[in-house]
Amino acid sequence: MVSRADRSRFADWFWTVDHYLLAAFSLLMLAGVVFSFAASPPVAERIGVDTLFFVKRQAMYLIPALGLMLAGSLMTPRMVRRAALLVFTVSLILLIATLFMGFETKGARRWIYLGGVSLQASEFLKPAFVVLIAFLLSESGRRSEVPGVLFAFVLFGICAALLIAQPDFGQTMLLGLVWAGLFFFNGISWLIIMGLGLTGLVGLFAAYAFLPHVTARVDRFLDPSSGDTYQIDTAMDSFLSGGWFGRGPGEGTVKRILPDSHADFIFAVVGEEFGAVACLIVVSVFAFIVIRGLWHASKDQDAFSRLATAGLVVLFGLQATINLAVNLHLIPSKGMTLPFISYGGSSLLSSAMTAGAILALTRRRPQPSRGAVVTVSRLSPSSLM
Repeated sequence: MVSRADRSRFADWFWTVDHYLLAAFSLLMLAGVVFSFAASPPVAERIGVDTLFFVKRQAMYLIPALGLMLAGSLMTPRMVRRAALLVFTVSLILLIATLFMGFETKGARRWIYLGGVSLQASEFLKPAFVVLIAFLLSESGRRSEVPGVLFAFVLFGICAALLIAQPDFGQTMLLGLVWAGLFFFNGISWLIIMGLGLTGLVGLFAAYAFLPHVTARVDRFLDPSSGDTYQIDTAMDSFLSGGWFGRGPGEGTVKRILPDSHADFIFAVVGEEFGAVACLIVVSVFAFIVIRGLWHASKDQDAFSRLATAGLVVLFGLQATINLAVNLHLIPSKGMTLPFISYGGSSLLSSAMTAGAILALTRRRPQPSRGAVVTVSRLSPSSLM
């Protein structure tokens, strides 16, 4: 045990971090490796590599991901802002480079080789973007001369343009929803909310009208006979095959013909081998993280920490929701990973960054008394970041 009298940095972290959130994130990390044992061997066999190829790589990425989450949880809110600015800048450069030097997969150019490792820059962009938008909106509310709202629109426009150019409409939609959510959490008029909602609807119709792959996916969702629905049909068969308690670890059969069973459709494998009860437990852990994070945000008196916490947990929860909804055929098919569960180094490291920032921002900090008089001094721009 760590004594409360201990004044070391580790002791300070141990007694201020949210142990429930830390346990929930750690549980998802562990579940990702366990579920990878069940879902990835058939894929490895199909492509002619070692049976445990994806399991080993998932475990290999898990070590730096865990270190990244714990290191992130040690940061102060100011350090979170500075780290977000650095990650955002590097990710933006990599996004631009991906358009010219990235490799194409399934008609999209979303990955780039860096030091012999393939990276998806958009995964790292997301949490950094959320933190920066939270900072801009909080500063705009605190100091009227700061054009935070204008900068927030500019940053979103740049990121959306780069993502659509790949094309990656799913990530664009996810980023847009979280971005609009931050404006809502910051407190804006219903007129602006309606304007943002109308803009979003126009964007959805434009994507359907002008992006052929979006048109095809929506049409297949509305009318399965209009195209190939093999993967989603197989995923639904997996859930039906598993029933309430599953066929048992390693006993799944439908997973052997499910193309992306180790990645975007790993939840379907969970349903087949571990059953609906296990699926509900996984969903409950994600829901707990979101609810716990929003509870922390609602009690935080610091505008930046409140917005950043809310934005990050909404990002985490929305990504999980989209993946689960696609697996259950509730929305059109979209390549979106399940945080900490789906195979993918970029996704795992990005999720760890998000979790680390959430843990850092939700750590207990001294709050000013409501009855106390607080003197606010003018801060120079350099002291804000």
